[in-house]
Amino acid sequence: MAVELPGADRPPCQVRWLGTRDYCEAWEMQRALAAQRLAGEIPDTLLLLEHPPTLTLGRAASAAHILASAEALAEAGVAVVETDRGGDVTYHGPGQLVGYPILNLRATPHQPDLHAYLRALEETLIRALGAFGIAAGRFPGYTGVWTQLSTLRPEKIAAIGIKASRWITQHGFALNVCPNLAHFDLIVPCGIHEYGVTSLTRLLGRPVMVSEVVLGVQAAFAEVFGLDCR
Repeated sequence: MAVELPGADRPPCQVRWLGTRDYCEAWEMQRALAAQRLAGEIPDTLLLLEHPPTLTLGRAASAAHILASAEALAEAGVAVVETDRGGDVTYHGPGQLVGYPILNLRATPHQPDLHAYLRALEETLIRALGAFGIAAGRFPGYTGVWTQLSTLRPEKIAAIGIKASRWITQHGFALNVCPNLAHFDLIVPCGIHEYGVTSLTRLLGRPVMVSEVVLGVQAAFAEVFGLDCR
């Protein structure tokens, strides 16, 4: 994906930690930043954050993949938002590290290739998980990052759903660090019936906080995309 450049010669990327933000608030921020990136007013940008409990439906989502009633979701404090990203329904919530890259794929060191961009997002998270000793990888036929690939029932640890307009990217990835995995029972995650989801905390058998993962994801993102992330 990236052109190999020395660190000092890499294009800049501004990384912003937003803490916990409402989904729609962060979505509006993405749209504003994408317009600024298209105009050349800002460099590539990576937003890192958490969301309150939220179900999001991508452009290919089926309403049947939400298994809970509207009343049950309201009682559980889970919002539902229809978005303009690709993919089906997914869950966002506390304990999940969400990343929204606002990149100009026509600018060096990128390339205007959405398939390559998706694979680079996967590679970023595979490398970040590797730093924790987690053997994660790709599962043929499915987008995202998966673990336990040598078993009959691999599990997804990170979901990816993107949008690109005029080659400026929005939306991105959601890495399960220590979320409430029971909330995934409210949906058919990404429309996939056959396989489950997991988290870093579950795989390591110890509590892992989002704060422990942020810098590793940032470093892997910089390495994979060939950017100077600060």
